[in-house]
Amino acid sequence: MYLHIGNDVNVMIRDIVGIFDIENTTTGKNTSGLLERATREKRIINLSADLPKSFVITNKGGEERIYICQLSASTLRKRLESISN
Repeated sequence: MYLHIGNDVNVMIRDIVGIFDIENTTTGKNTSGLLERATREKRIINLSADLPKSFVITNKGGEERIYICQLSASTLRKRLESISN
């Protein structure tokens, strides 16, 4: 199964590590360090033309990617729940 995360991008549900609200989580030292490292390593995929609202971390075959999304974390979680039910 796939989750649509915006801009015609779908990720496999089994690859999702977490869905995070960008406003509430980027203030922490660990999260901002994770995002900075991922940016340096070119593992961030920006799907947001507007202000980003969330980010989704995936891990497929040991390769971690971070998708920056314009959809809210709660919207993505609701989509995930509707697929899972």
